[in-house]
Amino acid sequence: MTSPAPDLFAAARATRAHSHSPYSGFKVGAAIRSESGRIHAGCNVENAAYPQGQCAEATAIGLMVASGDRRITEIVVVGGDAGSGVMCTPCGGCRQRIREFAGPDTPIHIYDAGEYRRTFTLEELLPFSFGPDNLGF
Repeated sequence: MTSPAPDLFAAARATRAHSHSPYSGFKVGAAIRSESGRIHAGCNVENAAYPQGQCAEATAIGLMVASGDRRITEIVVVGGDAGSGVMCTPCGGCRQRIREFAGPDTPIHIYDAGEYRRTFTLEELLPFSFGPDNLGF
């Protein structure tokens, strides 16, 4: 099977290498393709005051918004060692962050550091979600 979004995987894996994860040692990279076709990649950034850390997905979303884009069309998340089989899906908070800028059918491709593991839609990861449409937007 061909891995989906190889360009997003390359961007997420490259950015993952810059992760600041001295406390957990768990490096994560994420890359978003926005409606303009641009790729926005981010890594996790831990902090000694643990709640102040930032997930890779949140970093990538912030970069997307700062560039002027507002719609996510596809995402790759890379976590775990090559061949580990780790399924590093977005955390609950990031699922809600993604929901702000993506529709229920948006594909989220999960990789370990070396290979493709699985694709989910946002609806699969966050069923019955609350989003802008609930507020009439």
